[in-house]
Amino acid sequence: LIGCGGRGSWLAPLFEETGLFRFVACADYFQDKVDKFGEKHQIEPSRRYTGLSGYKRLLESKVDAVVIETPPYFHPQQASDAVDAGKHVFLAKPIAVDAPGCLTIADAGKRATAKKQVFLVDFQTRANEHYRKAVQMVRNGDIGKLVMGEAHYPWRGGGRGAPPASPEAQMRSWYYVLPLSGDFIVEQSIHSLDVATWIINADPIRAIGTGGQKLRPKGSIWDHFAVTYWFPDDVPLSFTCIQSIPEMKDEITARVYGSDGYIQTDYFSDVLLRGKDVYKGNNPELYTSGAKVNIREFHQFITEGKCDNATVAPSVRSNLTAVLGREAGYKRGEITLAALIKEGKRMKPNLSGLKV
Repeated sequence: LIGCGGRGSWLAPLFEETGLFRFVACADYFQDKVDKFGEKHQIEPSRRYTGLSGYKRLLESKVDAVVIETPPYFHPQQASDAVDAGKHVFLAKPIAVDAPGCLTIADAGKRATAKKQVFLVDFQTRANEHYRKAVQMVRNGDIGKLVMGEAHYPWRGGGRGAPPASPEAQMRSWYYVLPLSGDFIVEQSIHSLDVATWIINADPIRAIGTGGQKLRPKGSIWDHFAVTYWFPDDVPLSFTCIQSIPEMKDEITARVYGSDGYIQTDYFSDVLLRGKDVYKGNNPELYTSGAKVNIREFHQFITEGKCDNATVAPSVRSNLTAVLGREAGYKRGEITLAALIKEGKRMKPNLSGLKV
């Protein structure tokens, strides 16, 4: 495991309960985190690595695969290095915080395929049988020609914090640090954008957006975005996301209308398609069940040598879509995907003084 924080520690038992995996090394910037994880999973102290480059020492050791659950800023380099080190990669979303990072992951996925290594990105919705069935029905033409879509992610969580002052403290409270998290439209709201772009099955051409900080303090990440995307064939997607309002209902939804019907998905309840045919499926405990499917498929792909790494390209697409929406919001105007990629703007956190 690379990244022994909340989600990494939560995922590890799901890996181990399958009886198909055993954790033998761990890395995190902080000593207390690797020790807590190491004690729980009986990892010898010599295989608990710390500091910014601790993951590199882990990659030099004898492991077959790595689970990467660090702050998103670090994902592209760590995943790319893991592929170069000959390891299979199980990577958290989002895959990156900026367009260059997304392209790095795209390249790493292609290199993994060429080297017969598995590279899986852990989106729960794309692992769900009902999502898979309904999206395949869209591909088969059940709702006809796509007309327009909408996606939303209101979440009462996220808090109203601000980035701490010191680089080391920012590593612990990285969510509020823009270069480490990518802002919440990338770090959290990518879930609904991932489903929408999966259904539409195309890269956005351009986006116009707005948003801001009405709840979080100056210097923190934003608390709301409103973005309109345009896809090929003049298919628009209306997207909104907001955080940290008490009593608000949590939703991760996407709805796409076609000439013959529509598909509607909700992370917390149902997938519904009404068109030339009708399909409905319920998603109990998708947060956990989706991760379990990904973990089992990760093992299956490794043992069967299935290295097409089909989760990488759609993850790059949705991540670029989220970054495009963020930049349109910051600009309070319009930007094209081509311009975003050409500009190649990189997020750069302050890592000065941190231990290597």
